[in-house]
Amino acid sequence: MRALVTGGCGFIGSAVVRHLVEAGHHVLNVDKLTYAGDLRTVAAVDGAANYQFEKLDITDQPDMARVFSSFAPDVVFHLAAESHVDRSIDEPGAFIDTNLRGTYVLLQVALGFWRNLDPGAQSRFRFIQVSTDEVFGCLGKEGLFNEESAYRPNSPYAASKAGADHLVRAWQMTYGLPTIISNCSNNYGPFQNREKLIPTIIRKALLDQPIPIYGNGENVRDWLYVEDHVAALQAVCARGAVGSSYTIGGHNEMSNLELVRMICAMLDARRPRADRRSYAEQIEFVTDRPGHDYRYAIDPGKAEREIGWTPRETLVTGLSKTIDWYLGQPDWTLGVADSDDRLGLSAALKRA
Repeated sequence: MRALVTGGCGFIGSAVVRHLVEAGHHVLNVDKLTYAGDLRTVAAVDGAANYQFEKLDITDQPDMARVFSSFAPDVVFHLAAESHVDRSIDEPGAFIDTNLRGTYVLLQVALGFWRNLDPGAQSRFRFIQVSTDEVFGCLGKEGLFNEESAYRPNSPYAASKAGADHLVRAWQMTYGLPTIISNCSNNYGPFQNREKLIPTIIRKALLDQPIPIYGNGENVRDWLYVEDHVAALQAVCARGAVGSSYTIGGHNEMSNLELVRMICAMLDARRPRADRRSYAEQIEFVTDRPGHDYRYAIDPGKAEREIGWTPRETLVTGLSKTIDWYLGQPDWTLGVADSDDRLGLSAALKRA
């Protein structure tokens, strides 16, 4: 298989790249290398004969057309996106540009490429849109998101991803481009950007700094280990129905406060503080962000029934692997100056 991966130096994208290259597929990784892209995430496969990397912007249509023409992918895994909710509140324009216009450019280029393939290659081609459960908005205390859930995005990030999903669906329905959409729950695991919740908890704990939790910490998320997500995307590509969508979740619901306390307990056991106090004593509640969705939870039943995928990791096993990785890679989260931190809303927005 020849796979074009956009955003392949990001957290999830790099996991897809590593998996595909190690499985023997030919992979072209296209990434703009913004703050969220890091070449260290693909260092393990750099230099492999079946791996290529190009630093490109997906909104550049001539560059994308050249890439499709020269590489001739069988499948596109579209993961390139601005994804940090707080940043989207501060600077929504970047999210509209990358997540909406970038997806439009890729769809247009992919359509032109696909139309010129022979019938056999056309039937094999797939465009996989990797999206998020945040497009569905907020759940109450009961219920689960599934493929029939209405789109009700509440942040600029979620709205930009919802719009991209709609474009992908429209290009399939209107032009026949063979697309599939996946909507996943919160991912975690090795190589995640330091701004995300779990790396932040680990870093702040180990640096003996306050561990920030929005509001009262009761917001609930469904957590999905990144390698389980990669396996799901592989199954979507191999067995997913064109024009369909799949909700991908880990069966791991937990409130943010419970999650922080679990991580602190694991750190207490693995890297106890000198004074033997729990890292949980560093928890600090901070002002909640605007439009903070109360609860997300995914029903992955369709994926389990139709494409034979189920998550392997529980939150306990996945967190254990994740924490052990971060403890063994201190430069990943601890090697950057605090002045480079970007946590929560900007000072200007907090004052607004």
